[in-house]
Amino acid sequence: MIEACDLSRYYGSTLAVDGVSFQVDAGEVVGLLGPNGAGKTTAMKMLTGYLEPSSGHVRLDGQDMATHRRVLQRRIGYLPENCPIYPDMTVVDYLDYQAVLHGVADSERPAAVRSAIRRAALDAHALSPVSQLSRGYRQRTGVAQAILYQPDVVILDEPTNGLDPEQIREMRSLIRSLAEHAAVLVSTHILQEVQAVCDRVLMMRQGRLALDARLDELGGSQRLLLSVDAGLEDLRGIVGDLSAIEDIDELPAEGAARRYALNTHKDASALAPELARRLHEAGLSLYALTPVKRDLETVFAEVNSDN
Repeated sequence: MIEACDLSRYYGSTLAVDGVSFQVDAGEVVGLLGPNGAGKTTAMKMLTGYLEPSSGHVRLDGQDMATHRRVLQRRIGYLPENCPIYPDMTVVDYLDYQAVLHGVADSERPAAVRSAIRRAALDAHALSPVSQLSRGYRQRTGVAQAILYQPDVVILDEPTNGLDPEQIREMRSLIRSLAEHAAVLVSTHILQEVQAVCDRVLMMRQGRLALDARLDELGGSQRLLLSVDAGLEDLRGIVGDLSAIEDIDELPAEGAARRYALNTHKDASALAPELARRLHEAGLSLYALTPVKRDLETVFAEVNSDN
């Protein structure tokens, strides 16, 4: 659907985005993560055509953004950072104005505005001036303008910013529903939001794409914690021929149990039954055998580690 092809962007002599490539397909919700200054917002602005890349290309269904900018921008819904909207307009007037700007036909505008208000749960505030809205409802209004013309691609920069827990739950449901008909890219600082709504995660670090992986692939364990009454050399003799094991780290003992961390090439959970069988056949007492799960927070810390 939408594709970033070796995107780079300079601000003066500062390289903000450095050779980033990825693709978001229809039906996907992809999370874009990274610390402040990683280049996330700059990358999103280039994807939407609001910012020219210094090099590289953005393509939507094979069409180049630089060549077909106006046509392709009509197919992209975008919620910018900090949700810039006109405070003197009412919600319904602002959305009607945005529909005109995006070329929604006169006969289709009322239905499009009503649908966006309903989907963003703005019914009770449709006639309120934007200046009187809370931060959370302003955010909803920004999301409503991004989806009111049924775009093929939806790009949301911090969509849950300022929302309370119930509003966050509703926004998650809305984002998931968007993927039924669109490719969705969501940037957020909140890791739980990515885990709740995304199929895939992109992590940027210092302007580069450091990780592109499905969330279900990140959940596997590549480390086993083992407590057993065996010395390190004896343990190596029992399991050392298992090719999945990279190395064994000895940990501080607890009573009679010797403790080890086994680092593996693959999902450690799949290795546990064979390991337990070998320890039993060797006549050893097995006190504990626990796969260590890598959650998104752990992966984020690993990607952004200076080590």
